[in-house]
Amino acid sequence: MGARTHTQASRLPSLREGIIMAVSLAVWLGVTALCIGFRPEHLVMAALLAALFIANPATRRMVVALVPFALFGISYDWMNLLPNYKVNPVDIQGLYEAEKSLFGITMASAEVLTPNEFFAIHHSAVMDILAGFFYLCWVPVPILFGLWLYFDGQRREYLHFAMVFLFVNLLGFALYYVHPAAPPWYVASHGFGFMEGTPGEVAGLGRFDELTGLGIFHGLYARNANVFAAMPSLHSAYMLIAFIYSLRARCPLWMRIACAVICLGIWFTAVYSSHHYILDVLGGIGVTLAGYIIFEYGLMAIRAFRRFTDRYAEYISPRKE
Repeated sequence: MGARTHTQASRLPSLREGIIMAVSLAVWLGVTALCIGFRPEHLVMAALLAALFIANPATRRMVVALVPFALFGISYDWMNLLPNYKVNPVDIQGLYEAEKSLFGITMASAEVLTPNEFFAIHHSAVMDILAGFFYLCWVPVPILFGLWLYFDGQRREYLHFAMVFLFVNLLGFALYYVHPAAPPWYVASHGFGFMEGTPGEVAGLGRFDELTGLGIFHGLYARNANVFAAMPSLHSAYMLIAFIYSLRARCPLWMRIACAVICLGIWFTAVYSSHHYILDVLGGIGVTLAGYIIFEYGLMAIRAFRRFTDRYAEYISPRKE
């Protein structure tokens, strides 16, 4: 009876783990409710995380492993606390003119269009459908790739992928405050004047919703945390991170090819749908490469950080229960 009780107790989180989890959830829910706006899904997510954390060591390790992705979601939501356009002026015309100067397309009438303006005129149903499918992959596929690494037992590679994913996002979010920038659809809809409180817009992705009747992108962009966060394009970053780690990890060839194709498809769609300039996409690629290099060859060279990462990887790794 005593051994059985000990076994049951060992499956529960320690007092320290329980306190950390409870305080973390309380801070997240409290700040969100007071400063952002509480939604039912916040409570559902908190209850699910708490249940998985308590259930058994295997699910508890998974919850801890998912912390980088949770922090990504929370930090994105919390950008509503202080819109970036209240920190620095928004670049609207400068980015547009730079795009036209570098990548402008000269029409037969001698008019010069940005690639976004060109695709707004020249598009097709087939491309609209493909673009929609590619853009639906921008967050789910990288997260599924991370989960595949996790359940395949490649916990160290998973952790590096997840932490770089978070780090690249934080770099991108910081740049949004340093250099707020309007997306191409904003110029098409509102010109070069600044309009505070502009809601998100589906732009070219609306054609996918119309063709399929699903309304997916209208729902997604209605909750856009910040319209003036076009440069760098983090849409362009996520699959590139997945592709990089597919090369580092033990992955089948088809998975690496799929990551590359989806990555290129998202880059094209970002421009095709008028959500980003080519310059934004290049910025997203640059932030990804910078984040990867800083993390793997800078932070990991710091003994204390490497020791923390090793302990983290050890905690989420399988062990005999």
